[in-house]
Amino acid sequence: MRRVLPFATLLALYVPVSVAAQEARPDLAALIECRGDLAQLGALAPALEDPLKAVALGMQPLPQANMFMSEYRLASPIRVFGQDTDHIAFSGGGVVALLDLPDPRPLAKQLALETAVDTPAKAMFGKEVRSEEIRDPATGKVLIDSAVLNVSNVSSHPGKTLAGCSYSLDLPEDEDASGDGEAPPPAQAAQPG
Repeated sequence: MRRVLPFATLLALYVPVSVAAQEARPDLAALIECRGDLAQLGALAPALEDPLKAVALGMQPLPQANMFMSEYRLASPIRVFGQDTDHIAFSGGGVVALLDLPDPRPLAKQLALETAVDTPAKAMFGKEVRSEEIRDPATGKVLIDSAVLNVSNVSSHPGKTLAGCSYSLDLPEDEDASGDGEAPPPAQAAQPG
């Protein structure tokens, strides 16, 4: 199993965010559909920390209905996975669209996702769509840059399907197993729900 670095750590390692990138409007649809990358997600960090910056990007912060998600209403709807939505959420190293689909299963089947959990109350599906080795320019260490497409439901949002992408920067399995003491402890990804 690969070791997942905490989101803030991986951003510091991998994302030298320029002022131009911070001021550019993010392609949220690309990020949600796993067509983006960690640098694009990292460029949103200032907006997620400052509600005024979020509003300037067309994202109105919403009350937190789920302790694992920061939710936003978009000034202009986006189209993802063939659905229109103006409701998105960030959780850990990922971003999801909240779609008006009461059952996530048809979308998961359409996207050819693997089943993680499928009970009457909870459904979670996913698939790694990208896994690439990169080299940290500062340390020379090899890291695994990955993106996982996921679809699920969550009890805090009945009648909605969450669909999006989780981005991560992991240590390779061989370094994780070496126990050299240099690697940070694994971060537990918070699952809404």
